[in-house]
Amino acid sequence: MATYTALTTLKGREAAEALGEALEDLDPAPMGVGVFEIEDDSGMWEIGGYFDGKPDEVGLALLSAAYGAAEFAISEVPDTDWVDKVRRELTPVAAGRFFVYGSHDADKVPEGAEPLLIEAAMAFGTGHHGTTLGCLRALDRLAEAGIVGRNVADIGCGTAVLAMAAARIWPNPVLASDIDQVAVEVAEANVRANDLVGRVRCVEAAGFDAPELAEAAPFDLVFANILMAPLIELAPSMGQAVVPGGHAILSGILTRQADETLAAYVDAGFEQAHREVIGDWVTLTLKRV
Repeated sequence: MATYTALTTLKGREAAEALGEALEDLDPAPMGVGVFEIEDDSGMWEIGGYFDGKPDEVGLALLSAAYGAAEFAISEVPDTDWVDKVRRELTPVAAGRFFVYGSHDADKVPEGAEPLLIEAAMAFGTGHHGTTLGCLRALDRLAEAGIVGRNVADIGCGTAVLAMAAARIWPNPVLASDIDQVAVEVAEANVRANDLVGRVRCVEAAGFDAPELAEAAPFDLVFANILMAPLIELAPSMGQAVVPGGHAILSGILTRQADETLAAYVDAGFEQAHREVIGDWVTLTLKRV
């Protein structure tokens, strides 16, 4: 049986999440529903359903009308082994001393590199995206400058590639957190695959809102590779969580969002130490003053 997607867009998080919940009740029900913010600073969200068979077009039309969303675009998904396709097309990434690769490229790890194994199936955080690449390069620059992270946190860790990179080069355990339990499970699987059990601890948390993070603070380095809005919201607590002289590496920021994001962190007690642009994305390395 063919698989289909049904996608629409809607402004505002609350409305998008409500439509996502309503989509789950459609008959026939979707196999899965996704609700994602579109990374263009527009405030628009994408809502998608994945169906094992053609969805109810009338039901979708009624939902889009009821919630003021765009008309659902329905598409048949080609019968493709996507993981195999990505494995074939996803090449290793070198970021300073770090080398991010899939198991199919294990023979390509350069001698002397710090290897980070991230499988193609493990979603965001493979090192290919400009945000992850920028954060790895920022970490490499800090290490080159002689900085040693003794208490490091990775907020919104995704695959935990940044936490694992810090654990590769510095002696103390790293704390990695994500708001999504599935991401935490992915992070834990990656930690095991990279033989870093006991070196990277993964917890479910929103921002710094978890007992494990409160007990571990203050930090001398915090990664936060998320999006502009949650980064700005996080700024005051980041100012309290990072020691004077410590650093924050921020990404998930479009180039036009960099100054606004930086301003929020200057207000929270940081100054810019470095800015790197990779494509449409900016990575900010900040120092707590």
